[in-house]
Amino acid sequence: MLDYDKEAERYDASRGGEPRAAAAAEAVLGLVPPDTRSLLDLGCGTGIVTRRLAAAREGMRVTGVDLALAMARQAAARLPGAILLGDSRRLPFRDGEFDAVSSVWLLHLAAGTADVRAIVGECARVLRPGGVYITTVDKAASHNVGSDIDVVLSSRPPSPVRDAAADVVAGAAGHGLVPAGQASFRGHGQGRSPRRTVADLRRGWFVTLPPGDPLADGFATRLAELPDQDRPRPDPVFTLRAFRKPADPPAG
Repeated sequence: MLDYDKEAERYDASRGGEPRAAAAAEAVLGLVPPDTRSLLDLGCGTGIVTRRLAAAREGMRVTGVDLALAMARQAAARLPGAILLGDSRRLPFRDGEFDAVSSVWLLHLAAGTADVRAIVGECARVLRPGGVYITTVDKAASHNVGSDIDVVLSSRPPSPVRDAAADVVAGAAGHGLVPAGQASFRGHGQGRSPRRTVADLRRGWFVTLPPGDPLADGFATRLAELPDQDRPRPDPVFTLRAFRKPADPPAG
């Protein structure tokens, strides 16, 4: 697992920067109802997407939360007064406080299925009746674009998948949320090259191939033998799922 406090300085530049953030924000906003007045962005990271969400609609209050201090500091510089340091499993907000909640590239980082359930449960709790929760799913699978790099890496030990779409849908249903649409967006600038993939291996990007492990060194050797070492392969395409919290039934 990467240390996101250490990763903060290079995070945006290594993951597509503003073009990727623009694509993510546009896709999220396409699932946010037009009458939304408050949105919580969980796992907001450096705030590069959060800022775009806040700027997109006049009158919509956006709050960001992240667990990593260095990431939250960068987000706070982009959105002063709108960023909190906090744990998405135990949110410091009252029930029904937000019209919408988003979590882009968050659930796959959970330590286990119990944590995913806790995060989704908190999102459901802080949503008002009729509100919408939007999250990325199947992140790791999105990076498999069928390239020669993917062929080399196909035999690596599998990582636990925390954000499988079917599991997220089931977890959302367990907290009373119902499907409300989906969307996709391109991860601009995230297409892997062989040389970049070797560098990612060396710094612990792949959790089942820790740096210095002989298995990781073997994959690095095979990747270094591929042609076009600096040519990025196709960008990943990420998937969003939206869920609605049913409105309270009419009284009486």
